[in-house]
Amino acid sequence: MRLAHPINAMTANLIPPTSTSSLEQSLKHFFGYDRFRLGQKEIIEAALENQDLLVIMPTGGGKSMCFQLPALLKPGLMIVVSPLIALMQDQVQALQDNGISATFLNSTVTSLEVRQRASDILSGKTKLLYVAPERLFAEQFLEFLNQVKEKVGISTFAIDEAHCVSEWGHDFRPEYRQLKEIRRRYPDVPVMALTATATERVRLDIQNQLALRSPLIHVSSFNRQNLYYEVRPKQKRSYEDLRQIIKQTTGSGIVYCLSRKKVDEITYRLQQDGIEALPYHAGLGDKERSQNQTRFIRDDVRVMVATVAFGMGINKPDVRFVVHFDLPRNLEGYYQESGRAGRDGEPSQCLLFLSYGDVKTVEYLIEQKPDPNEQQIARQQLRQVIDYAEGTHCRRSIQLSYFGERFEGNCGNCDNCLRPQPTEDWTLEAQKFLSCVARCKERFGMKYIIDVLRGSKDKRVLANRHNELSTYGIGKDHTADDWRVLGRSLLHQGLLEETTDGYSVLRLNAVSWEVMRKLRTVEVALPNRVSEAKEEVSSVRRANAELLFDRLRSLRKTIADSQSVPPYVVFADSSLKLMSQQQPQTIQEFSEISGVGSHKLAQYGDRFITEIRLFCEEQGIPLQQSAGTAPPPPPPRETILNATHFLTLELYQRGNKPAEIAEKRNLRLSTVMDHLGSLVEAGKEVDLEGLVSAERRSHIEGAIAIAGAASLRAIRDRLDETYDYNEIRLVRALWRRASSVE
Repeated sequence: MRLAHPINAMTANLIPPTSTSSLEQSLKHFFGYDRFRLGQKEIIEAALENQDLLVIMPTGGGKSMCFQLPALLKPGLMIVVSPLIALMQDQVQALQDNGISATFLNSTVTSLEVRQRASDILSGKTKLLYVAPERLFAEQFLEFLNQVKEKVGISTFAIDEAHCVSEWGHDFRPEYRQLKEIRRRYPDVPVMALTATATERVRLDIQNQLALRSPLIHVSSFNRQNLYYEVRPKQKRSYEDLRQIIKQTTGSGIVYCLSRKKVDEITYRLQQDGIEALPYHAGLGDKERSQNQTRFIRDDVRVMVATVAFGMGINKPDVRFVVHFDLPRNLEGYYQESGRAGRDGEPSQCLLFLSYGDVKTVEYLIEQKPDPNEQQIARQQLRQVIDYAEGTHCRRSIQLSYFGERFEGNCGNCDNCLRPQPTEDWTLEAQKFLSCVARCKERFGMKYIIDVLRGSKDKRVLANRHNELSTYGIGKDHTADDWRVLGRSLLHQGLLEETTDGYSVLRLNAVSWEVMRKLRTVEVALPNRVSEAKEEVSSVRRANAELLFDRLRSLRKTIADSQSVPPYVVFADSSLKLMSQQQPQTIQEFSEISGVGSHKLAQYGDRFITEIRLFCEEQGIPLQQSAGTAPPPPPPRETILNATHFLTLELYQRGNKPAEIAEKRNLRLSTVMDHLGSLVEAGKEVDLEGLVSAERRSHIEGAIAIAGAASLRAIRDRLDETYDYNEIRLVRALWRRASSVE
């Protein structure tokens, strides 16, 4: 396949020769990645062949790459339909930081900017244009699209967040229904629909609403292996649990609440406890919401407390935890919201607090829906959430079964798998339950089946003459709750099915009959019969790699702030972790880090390599050579201070000891000491009398005079074992400061 590379002002100097191109080379060249994720290459190849596509790929699975790379390899302009301003702005910013010409048109753009961007598009300088569906069908914009089609061509219409087109989706938007008009106006332009979550019903609706022609349908696994799932009962101490999770977890997080009032309350309490948190809900003004979102994305604050109004399309890959402090309304929404954790593939946790008071709140919200059919669907979705929260089986298997994906076995990364409840053989009870479903002609829901099993005198049971069935009353020896646990377990194990059209009717399948024919046994974990289980969770990382990671994060934040972009636009956490583990010290080694493309290598390579080499010298780590050539000596240390250094300084000047600062800020003591050393070296007023005595300072200075100030290890080797690196680091900072003044 011959790939046509775009040539424009921003990318011309980066384009490799076409004759030797491959998709992998293009991926590395433009985006810095060495290999495609599962399914990406096949999707991109189909896109290059101008096929219609429906791509179902979970958050963090790499959906954007599926249309961004084809946009660069096909002639013409790719139109990306996106529902949110923040989403399109984030993606365009990330593309531009990779040296790729992309732009957006929305209400934030001035008329002068619109004219300039339109000119760039018509001259072929721009490869991707992001627009909202409302703008797409404005008469003036349609006339502009006709000009684009004539002058440079339209390569593809990419419909992002395509579940919004379906009334069965969790975030239906009526304006998305207009997108069918695209096919009528531009029948020869392929359409690619992409979304993170879609049940089979939603997938069919997307195909029909967008008039996709024999599309290639790709459904990735919904299994996010890096996410840990847990459900806890909401109790009086649940806020304390939340606070501890935030303090014990490094990185950013999102806390979801049902109401604006609860968002404001939790935000206030977190702020009072010294946690950097901001609110996000529809009651705030547009400007404040936008500012809060920007501060969160740029790591100026750690925690966003929000209603479900926040999150769709938020392109922040390094969210380390998502907590649902209140009950979500449906499983599809919960999967989407919790899935905002760990988009970069790094371990992250998702916690849900279950309160039956929240059930009443959600039921009230459902009653406000004007359409009775919508109410019926919403009630069923609520029951599915409760089933998930109360479930004793693998959380992952319950979620995946909702999307029609089977998952067998123990996931090893949820509370139910790490702390399993003892199980009992309930094969006989399962046979009774399934037999009752069969004898009721598979026409009723779980509550009705349990009523028959327990011999209920309910009017419906008697009217249907089901009191005459052989299964009537054979389950009186178990409570309704026990039968409910069994029914839920049968559903979660795939031994029984349930309709999803708003009416929860139980249906048998092939394995149901295996149970009834005694070909399969059924084990059920029953609540309130829990035994202690050992949780084997371990995380061991080298101390110097952790310290370097913090240093690189600090450097990334400084660079990001200077460019007014979110930190992840510079490099993802996953790339920084590879840098801290592999410690590349030459341009060649740095270029091999995943996420380092040609543009970022030229833009940031020297600064990160300098920081890594300085760190290696401080730790006494031998400097590497590349291709037989000795690397040049590192330049003189340039102390870069940012907000985190000044916060440490402020706390220290208030009388807090370094260990207290470390506890308050959830940092390692070595990181706080490194902050103080940097502050001293930069000439800030830091009183070290209480940290290093005059006598010990004199001994350390003597060692520095002999060993030099380059390596902490070399200095310590000149001292006895009572001296630690923290005090050596501080005295060396004073030495360097005095040397620079001289």
